[in-house]
Amino acid sequence: MANIKSAQKRIRVAAKRQIRNKHIKSTTKTAVKKLNVAVGAGDVANTQAMLVQAIAAIDKAASKGVIHKNTAARKKSRLTKMVNKAVV
Repeated sequence: MANIKSAQKRIRVAAKRQIRNKHIKSTTKTAVKKLNVAVGAGDVANTQAMLVQAIAAIDKAASKGVIHKNTAARKKSRLTKMVNKAVV
């Protein structure tokens, strides 16, 4: 354990952020998995709704700094491409 007051605070802050980041990443992964299941099942109506939720989760993760903005853009692009291919 750190002896310096500022180092102790850094440890507390890092732990809080780690919990928040883990929650956001988990939520994002779950949304993407649900979208993949909907695409695999061929459920066109549900697929569009799942895409909106997945993109919202990815945007939230990028805005919070959990993932890089270019990573978010790449993931959204790939998901949209996948959905468009499945719908047609």
